[in-house]
Amino acid sequence: MTRRAVALFSGGLDSTLAVLTILRQDIKVKAIKFRTPFDIDISPTMLHSYVSPSPTPPVKGGEIVGIAPVKGGKHIPAPYPADCRRVLSRVDLPSPLAEEGKGEGYRIFSNADRFGFEVKLIDLSDRFIEIVKNPEHSYGKNMNPCIDCRILMLKEAKKIMDRINAEFIITGEVTGQRPMSQRKDMLYHIDKEAGVTGYIVRPLSAKLLRNTIPEEKGILDREMFYDFSGRSRKKQMALAKEFGLKDYPAPAGGCLLTEPNFAYRLKDLLNYNPAPHIRDIYLLKTGRHFRYSPSCKIIVGRDKYENEIIESLSKDTDYLLEVEGFASPITLVTGEVTEEALNIAASICAMYSDAKNLSRVEVIVMKWDDRFSLRVPPAGNKIIEALRISKNG
Repeated sequence: MTRRAVALFSGGLDSTLAVLTILRQDIKVKAIKFRTPFDIDISPTMLHSYVSPSPTPPVKGGEIVGIAPVKGGKHIPAPYPADCRRVLSRVDLPSPLAEEGKGEGYRIFSNADRFGFEVKLIDLSDRFIEIVKNPEHSYGKNMNPCIDCRILMLKEAKKIMDRINAEFIITGEVTGQRPMSQRKDMLYHIDKEAGVTGYIVRPLSAKLLRNTIPEEKGILDREMFYDFSGRSRKKQMALAKEFGLKDYPAPAGGCLLTEPNFAYRLKDLLNYNPAPHIRDIYLLKTGRHFRYSPSCKIIVGRDKYENEIIESLSKDTDYLLEVEGFASPITLVTGEVTEEALNIAASICAMYSDAKNLSRVEVIVMKWDDRFSLRVPPAGNKIIEALRISKNG
């Protein structure tokens, strides 16, 4: 009889080690990568530069998300909302976090291929945004609802566990590694709230925790687990070497909600738009942000990569600005745009271009198929400081 388990899988070191620890007990593992708009390791273009030999498209609410063809006959998930101006493939737009041109999808799928487990991508964006707006268990240091996030993911994992007749759920959690959600008492509370008490196996800290149902049934050998705790990753790195696991990301926070400046931008967005479109969340990750009015924002790219992101996320109701003939940011103006707002946006665009030392700069304004120009002086520091949405001013 084949025993099965479902794993919460980020692609990071801890979750990968947890899966490998279970695999050596002859358990078949289906790993789940839950996507949210706040993932730090996957850009809006999603998993680029690598496609698993048997890729599984993301699933939203039990349904497969739309897929788009790419060169070679393979397919990739559609990376942007349908009403955005254009869609870039992951080959067009490599992740800035990629190593040697390989995106985070390379790590996620290549380790799965190498060690023999399946990875499925599931989108939780809509439900997760609601949790961020109104977390039952409050926030962490910034806007990270870690406890509610974990409860949601475990509830979804349980649905999959029941559907495929799996025996239990695996996580890479280590007791004491995160002060809010990985205290021993909180781990038990999260399991209870998610309705999975006894079915969550945490191989890296299992010897410090209660016996689980699969251990009591003899499905798992507790002696093959570990007693890791705390924030140090030395034991995990030693275990990775033992498994022959070499390709894993450096330890870091995987959620933008823990980033102070991103959290500040998100608070501003929700303050003026309590029901933001998923595109508005993606835009928070990119460029310099300016609040012109409660209903109008200006976003300025910082480099070629961000210019392409901003352009690709623009809608036909948005304005795009650029200084021609000089190195220039793409500047997006969205919302209720007035003539004065456009002039201010043009001056900010000029300020961040290579024409910033000119007394007046010609800025091209585009709105879908409409095109005109504005001649404006580059914005001064007073305007920049007054409008910029930044925790650091």
